[in-house]
Amino acid sequence: MTDDIQREVTDLESRSTTAARIFDLRRIIGGLFVLYGIIVTITGITDSQAEIDKAQGININLWTGIGMLLLGAVFLVWLWLRPTPPAPPVEGTEE
Repeated sequence: MTDDIQREVTDLESRSTTAARIFDLRRIIGGLFVLYGIIVTITGITDSQAEIDKAQGININLWTGIGMLLLGAVFLVWLWLRPTPPAPPVEGTEE
């Protein structure tokens, strides 16, 4: 009976750790910044001269898109270098 409970607890902990890794905010924020950065960068590349003149000669969409891409990349690299640690083992369980 106790072994079944410990097995169930261990299983739930592993699922919780997997869910924490999937829904890590660095992944979500980084992914959204990369996605929006791609969209804004493409918009900046295709801007007409009239739209650039509205921004006093600066292609603001292009520069903002590149900045968003870089920020998204920083979040994703941070996630890759420092992943979410696994849950600590439950005391009293056999390895």
